[in-house]
Amino acid sequence: MTSPEPELDTTATDAAGVDVESTVEGTVDPASGSEEATGANSAEVAELTAALQRERAQFANYKRRTEEEKQGRVAYGKQILIDKLLPVLDDLDRAREHGDLESGPLKGVADKLIATLDAEGLTKFGAPGDPFDPELHEAVQNDGSGTEPVIGAVYRGGYRLGDKVIRTAMVTVTDPAPAGQSQPQDTQSGAQ
Repeated sequence: MTSPEPELDTTATDAAGVDVESTVEGTVDPASGSEEATGANSAEVAELTAALQRERAQFANYKRRTEEEKQGRVAYGKQILIDKLLPVLDDLDRAREHGDLESGPLKGVADKLIATLDAEGLTKFGAPGDPFDPELHEAVQNDGSGTEPVIGAVYRGGYRLGDKVIRTAMVTVTDPAPAGQSQPQDTQSGAQ
């Protein structure tokens, strides 16, 4: 009087209709192609690893590129501000030439402004006696033969921001004074 046990269906399917037994048997049975499955898995892992490496490289390039763009924008903004301050520096140079910056409150302000701009990488160039370089100097007058030109007078100083020339110096060009002649002329003029 035992109740008969119901017979189990050996071809069970899951909710999606996939034959569960054959799927389970395919992964468990080494004779049914586990090498193919392992090969397919390792190929998929290699493909996903390569895709991940590409994404990481693209992200690293993106970070580098955005940092370079940020630094470029900062440098551009700095250059625009300094370009606007160059006429102020020219006025301070003229005031210094006339002796207006020898003492007083304007001297302190001028010194602080120049020190701040120097700290940002601004350097002035173009002094009398320096060799003439057409890349750095704008010649408005030439009083020499042109063999070894030097700067005679500076009408407007030139400026560099880092390695970049932001304004050329406006100068006159002359020949260098011979080394032997410059000393005697100075002594004669000083004695008279």
